[in-house]
Amino acid sequence: MNTLSIVPATPEHVEQLTEFNCRMAMETEQLELDPDTVRRGVGRLIAQPANGQYRLAERAGNVVGSLMLTYEWSDWRDGNMWWIQSVYVPPEQRRTGVFSALYNHVIELARQDSDVRCVRLYVEHENHNAQSTYTALGMVETGYRLYEVGV
Repeated sequence: MNTLSIVPATPEHVEQLTEFNCRMAMETEQLELDPDTVRRGVGRLIAQPANGQYRLAERAGNVVGSLMLTYEWSDWRDGNMWWIQSVYVPPEQRRTGVFSALYNHVIELARQDSDVRCVRLYVEHENHNAQSTYTALGMVETGYRLYEVGV
């Protein structure tokens, strides 16, 4: 009953992923996302797997966590860097191994792909719980800062 399964997202998961993404943005950044925009974005990624993929953790047939993978080509490394993004585990499922199972699944997929050089993610400066989890899983903080400009 407590066994977790990690599965790829399908179009049937668009609503669940939209909800998770909106909840995550509010929890981590106090940012209210437009659900229609998120729904379109989730659906588009599922329809265009060359851009990325979602993986879901399921327990007893219920989705209990998710993450998105996107890809970045590195000329310096002659390979891809995979980015873990849009991680969400509902509060009642946290500290039950959901993220660890998703993470370990991603690492195994990456190790099976000879073009993957590393797996990265970014985290809010104040999200100390997530940072502790990532460190415990063997990830290390890089020396990079993230900058952006809207266009």
